[in-house]
Amino acid sequence: MRVRRTAAALAAATALACGSAAFAAEPLPTTEIAPGVFVYQAPYQLLAPSNDGAIANVGFIVGKEAVAVVDTGNTREAGERLLAAVKQRTDLPVRYVINTHMHPDHALGDVAFKDTGAKFVAHAKFARALQARAQAYTDGAKRALGDAYRGSAGDIVIPDVEVAPGEPKSLDLGGRTLELEAMPTAHTDNDLTVRDKATDSWFLGDLLFMGHLPSIDGSFEGWVRLIARLRERTAARVVPGHGPASANWPDAVAPQQKYFDRLRSDVEALLASGASLRQASEKAGLSEREAWALFDEFNARNAIEVYREAEWR
Repeated sequence: MRVRRTAAALAAATALACGSAAFAAEPLPTTEIAPGVFVYQAPYQLLAPSNDGAIANVGFIVGKEAVAVVDTGNTREAGERLLAAVKQRTDLPVRYVINTHMHPDHALGDVAFKDTGAKFVAHAKFARALQARAQAYTDGAKRALGDAYRGSAGDIVIPDVEVAPGEPKSLDLGGRTLELEAMPTAHTDNDLTVRDKATDSWFLGDLLFMGHLPSIDGSFEGWVRLIARLRERTAARVVPGHGPASANWPDAVAPQQKYFDRLRSDVEALLASGASLRQASEKAGLSEREAWALFDEFNARNAIEVYREAEWR
């Protein structure tokens, strides 16, 4: 594994790269959570000019021959900053860019890696889901960033390699193997996890939120069932889609489970009392407000999703 660690080497790598617009970007600050595994810990923020779209945890894994990137951020700029961070740490090529799901804060930065020669890897349902929302995602980014936004729907990158549920895939970085698993519908219908076998580091994407309120966009009950199954597995550490750079498993998921339990309990009580969908969106889960960042931005929508599923049970 060829990883540069000295300040002089980091500075030299950045200087050598300045001929490329991608490499001239300011590198995202990354933490080495295990040997050769680097993670950028994102702030709990919505997309804004102040953060360049780097609002989800992203990272990369360095093998003896190549690098795999896991998620890329919400914009070309975020992706360029991640690529610059890779170049700071190693001169090995990026062989794979892996997306844990299609949400823009994890996938729209892929465009910065199109000229690296990397293969793009995602869940078998990723392409359809992303293409269906591409225009909405890029329009939203333009509204949030204004003239600073350089993207378009044409920047969407479609995977070269797809992983289907029930058919795990292994990727080789040269003496280092990654295990990819496509999950059933949970946070989205295209969630993918990445486990580095060498260090037993498990990238869970947005199946795990810590600090930042979870956002339901697939199936609430499916998510609850999946987490119950994943809790039975072991890992040296996990990387959440939002939260610290790494955390202990399964302890890390306890706050998320507490929120889900409260949301379900509140919605069921409101349904039993004849409350409307709007009333549920205004009342369910409120006791959890102080425990989570961005609660007001996401809780009402979560309550609506839980209410709609509960109506059909």
